[in-house]
Amino acid sequence: MPTSPSPLTPADYLKRILTARVYDVAVESALEPARALSARLNNTVLLKREDQQPVFSFKLRGAYNKMARLTPAQLAKGVICASAGNHAQGVALSARTLGTRAVVVMPVTTPQLKVDAVRALGGEVVLFGDSYSDAYGHALELQKAQGLTFVHPFDDPDVIAGQGTIAMEILRQHQGRLDAVFVAIGGGGLISGVANYIKAVRPEIKVIGVQMNDSDAMMQSVAAHERVTLPDVGLFSDGTAVKLVGEETFRIARELVDEFITVDTDAVCAGIKDVFIDTRSIVEPAGALAVAAIKQYVETHGTQGETYAAILCGANMNFDRLRFVAERAEVGEEREALFAVTIPEERGSFRRFCELVGQLPGASRNVTEFNYRISDTKEAHVFVGLTTTLRGESTTIAQTFVAHGFGAIDLTHDELAKEHIRHMVGGRTGLAHDERLLRFVFPERPGALLKFLSLMRPNWNISLFHYRNQGADYGRILVGLQVPAGDHGAFEDFLKTLGYPYVEETGNPAYRLFLQA
Repeated sequence: MPTSPSPLTPADYLKRILTARVYDVAVESALEPARALSARLNNTVLLKREDQQPVFSFKLRGAYNKMARLTPAQLAKGVICASAGNHAQGVALSARTLGTRAVVVMPVTTPQLKVDAVRALGGEVVLFGDSYSDAYGHALELQKAQGLTFVHPFDDPDVIAGQGTIAMEILRQHQGRLDAVFVAIGGGGLISGVANYIKAVRPEIKVIGVQMNDSDAMMQSVAAHERVTLPDVGLFSDGTAVKLVGEETFRIARELVDEFITVDTDAVCAGIKDVFIDTRSIVEPAGALAVAAIKQYVETHGTQGETYAAILCGANMNFDRLRFVAERAEVGEEREALFAVTIPEERGSFRRFCELVGQLPGASRNVTEFNYRISDTKEAHVFVGLTTTLRGESTTIAQTFVAHGFGAIDLTHDELAKEHIRHMVGGRTGLAHDERLLRFVFPERPGALLKFLSLMRPNWNISLFHYRNQGADYGRILVGLQVPAGDHGAFEDFLKTLGYPYVEETGNPAYRLFLQA
């Protein structure tokens, strides 16, 4: 009876990694210190810049190493893969370099940006199904029908060895103290290659795997001692959104990975910002997982003076996602706290609340967001964002509001509030009579809002207020003011004295449709 071949050992993988063919297409990416982040964490953080690869991802290494080892007969027939992202581009570029045909099956839901990128590299794109699983099944059918060679995105020893060259470079580029390497996990190909090389050469270095908290198939599988298929995965970090890890990658991770960490969306957004501050480059969510995990690891273990490497595994970010990332980064770092605050609907209460914000204990803080629409004759409910400097500070701020007579709910960790409610505060109201709507440009400096409030006449009521800090020198603010008809002349004088640029929007049809009763 035939016996199955023995599993490959770290020594076997070491030989495969040392002889891997990746540099025909890939570059030896830089290993750079993250100086600002290192100073904040009191530990040295090194960034392995796989975002610098020709396809902005490490995937090129494994794909090319696999394809470069195919026979001439296999190359003559061509290759096929299923992928919605970085692996697809790696296969397409590798095929162009090797002069072979590449068929790439992608879900119909794949962003056009990625479809165009694969086609630009010479790949033949086949759109099929709504998910990766659908595309994978169709790719296997095409493989059999056309005699193509399937290039798996992670569960293949040659692919794993190609990814392992990243660890080889890290240890060559940094030969001093290195306490841990943090690696994002999707299907497990990257961490399998990295772990095999590190444990064969410098086994004292920890290999720490990182997954999204809503896409942790590897972590659950290792805990269960068998591969676990997730019913659903979160798609924010699409590069690691894998429901079932590979057989070989599971075996390797179970044996060689020292620890697993999960991070959430806000922490990843904060990690993207951290990378940008130190490199002026923007990585995709999967590319920031390792950075987010280092910050979490340092906070959990209270380390100082250690050295960590984070693999920035990709930078294929859709431009339209940047708005969401910027919105959530401050909350993820807990540099912003969000509150629902109830104040009396009476003259002067708005100003009193703003003065209280300026007097809050701790470092000087800015209002990052303020949403309000009049809806009740007795109470006003406002959505407020404030800058913070310490984790957990939002609880203390909420208690301060309550102590001064303002009802407050801490929304800093409320997903509904962060994702939706902040954009929906307002609406029509029958209380906003004599309302004039104006868009102002306020200078982003302390006192700008209080100047506005001080110059207002006491009988002019603020019926609407919307402001969101956009990181510029000037803030764009929408204000509704109830100005009696007899005060229009005085109101024009107020605007001239104030001196802030403005546009009146009282006649805007959008205002009439959505905000006027």
